[in-house]
Amino acid sequence: MTAEEQRLQESRDRTSHWKRWGPYLSERAWGTVREDYSPWGEAWDYFPHDHARSRAYRWNEDGIAGISDRHQRLCFALALWNGRDPILKERLFGLTGNEGNHGEDVKEYYFYLDSTPTHSYMKYLYKYPQAEYPYAQLAAENRGRGKDQPEFELLDTGVFNESRYFDVFVEYAKASIEDICVRITVANRGPEAAEIHLLPTLWFRNTWSWYEGRTKPVLAYDPSSGAIRAEERGIGTYWLYSDPGGTPLFTENETNNQRLFNAPNASSHVKDAFHRYLIHGEKEAVNPALHGTKAAVSYKLSIPASGEKTINLRLQRGKAALAPSAVLGRDFQQTFAQRKQEADEFYSTVIPESADADTKSIMRQAFAGLLWSKQYYHYVVREWITGDPSMPQPPESRKDGRNHAWGHIYNADIISMPDKWEYPWYAA
Repeated sequence: MTAEEQRLQESRDRTSHWKRWGPYLSERAWGTVREDYSPWGEAWDYFPHDHARSRAYRWNEDGIAGISDRHQRLCFALALWNGRDPILKERLFGLTGNEGNHGEDVKEYYFYLDSTPTHSYMKYLYKYPQAEYPYAQLAAENRGRGKDQPEFELLDTGVFNESRYFDVFVEYAKASIEDICVRITVANRGPEAAEIHLLPTLWFRNTWSWYEGRTKPVLAYDPSSGAIRAEERGIGTYWLYSDPGGTPLFTENETNNQRLFNAPNASSHVKDAFHRYLIHGEKEAVNPALHGTKAAVSYKLSIPASGEKTINLRLQRGKAALAPSAVLGRDFQQTFAQRKQEADEFYSTVIPESADADTKSIMRQAFAGLLWSKQYYHYVVREWITGDPSMPQPPESRKDGRNHAWGHIYNADIISMPDKWEYPWYAA
């Protein structure tokens, strides 16, 4: 057997849980049925994209090129800012069914390039314009078009003209089950040098706001190693190591009630802190004590025309921090080379040798799409209908409304979705 086939066998035999971590982070948690607590049952309007950066999710999380453990306690994904956008790019944008002339539609360009079945090696590409992202234009143009007209796409706005965009490649390679190497490479495809802010982000799914007495996990900066320590009772201790040159930022994965509902915040540091810190210059938005439940390492990179730069990180379970030089050195590079070679060996047994180069590439990316589209799906219908102890009660209409007959559904597992962005009605 190839090395990947051996990992698959160990996973089936439950001797080694190679699938404990994977691309289980959704690309969209806003505007979904599970997050809808409105009396009128309109998921798109109750939790819009504009709320997502400021409002803690009840049932799952979302992000760009993200991963999580299989119970989605701890999440990792990439946030970006080109210096011009009105919001920090922490998740994919798209139109709801009411906004798009052909219904729901993601308005981003991203590609699943590679993945093994155990996610021992994965590669993802996101294309990020250097001009301001045209959120309002996309919504207005599509809203004004009829169903008999074509959709107005991101490419139609002109933000990719003259190749003024970044190719952002995110790669993962598992050194072991709970030791994940991360390589982020940003290529400037434009004719001039351009700046970009990278914020690799680590956070805990909010499991403490909905019940009384739940212990809140913690992320904290370790000055001796420069690493971020993640501590949670269910998963133990992890460390996120990163290349030097970044600024550690901390806040809480909790709702900004002041912004959304004109009500007091439970914490002085809330979910949208990194957006406010970076774009609006609100230095007090982040926690100066360097701890919380959401953390990022902020890098500001100037990338020459047709050039590229790489940031390395490593998420590793362990009782004590290690020296960054030992974690991000030769072993790090060897892990990537070995896992990529093992992925090639595995797919040589799956894809027919007689296939031409184009067919092999298409098949490889098709498999990658299937594997990247796994996600953590959490939905307890009885709790969704009756409400949480620490939150306002859902409307009475819910007891006889959508999904009221499905009280036996209790799901907190990994499922394969045909599309990790456009799936809200799966829950119905």
